[in-house]
Amino acid sequence: MIIVTGGAGFIGSAVVWKLNQEGIDDILIVDELGESGKWKNLVNRRYVEYIHKDVFLRMIRNEQMPFTPRAVIHMGACSSTTERNADYLMDNNYHYTCRLAEWALPRNIRFIYASSAATYGDGSQGFSDDSSVTAALRPMNMYGYSKQVFDLWVLRQQVEKQVVGIKFFNVFGPNEYHKGDMRSVVHKAFEQIRDTGKVRLFKSHKPQYKDGGQMRDFVYVKDCVDVMWWLLEHPETNGIFNVGTGTARTWNDLVQALFLAMEMKPKIEYFDIPPEIRDQYQYLTEARMDKLRETGCPATFHPLEDAVKDYVVNYLKKPDPHL
Repeated sequence: MIIVTGGAGFIGSAVVWKLNQEGIDDILIVDELGESGKWKNLVNRRYVEYIHKDVFLRMIRNEQMPFTPRAVIHMGACSSTTERNADYLMDNNYHYTCRLAEWALPRNIRFIYASSAATYGDGSQGFSDDSSVTAALRPMNMYGYSKQVFDLWVLRQQVEKQVVGIKFFNVFGPNEYHKGDMRSVVHKAFEQIRDTGKVRLFKSHKPQYKDGGQMRDFVYVKDCVDVMWWLLEHPETNGIFNVGTGTARTWNDLVQALFLAMEMKPKIEYFDIPPEIRDQYQYLTEARMDKLRETGCPATFHPLEDAVKDYVVNYLKKPDPHL
């Protein structure tokens, strides 16, 4: 049995898709469906059972789990970078993860959890996942901090060689449709282009960057779950790792690829970054991938243009766009 928390969410449901691709359906999905549309991410998937995250945590606390799973892939979290309820984020993202790790580790259960590139803040400390620099990172939002404090917990408890943490960079791809404003720009721009024939991007407020020239490490969700599958199958490999392509691309590159995939002529309008987020806006993210590569992980990543085309042609233009 493999437990996937957040298994109805974006990356979590992609993990379940990957497990199904590998012939595995002995899966317990833990999530909180609520009134969102993320239940649709489960329709095409094979799994044994679904339980609410609060019920799951209560079972853990009360020693009521009827089985010991092979692994826990913990993708469950509030991923909103604009969430302002700090107590909620600390409880849902940090304390929940602590309780789960404290249950899994003494039982030798493989524990893989989602960290985030948001821990790197404005990037002034670089984007190295070396543990020696983790304590110096200063996230710019509460979501990033809620991920940072668990990374620090892992180091403080000296369990880095018993767990896998994954610092996801700018992930996009199928099954993100329920995320509202937290959807990738690929999905939001697809809708803009489809409906208006054009896309709007932020202007640059730094002279070294052109309008739309701000850069991100865009990584396709299918590549992320390939990495996670390899890590699941190699329990001798542990630590906190970046997962990005290792190559930053501009927003202009991204939307040009989107127009190409949609077979439309590019039309981009630029507008000012709102003053309330201008000081927190990142101009560059780029994963350092040395640490993961040194493990022997054969990670390969779709070129941006190929990933965008696959997303558009095989999902966004289909009646059922889900994995």
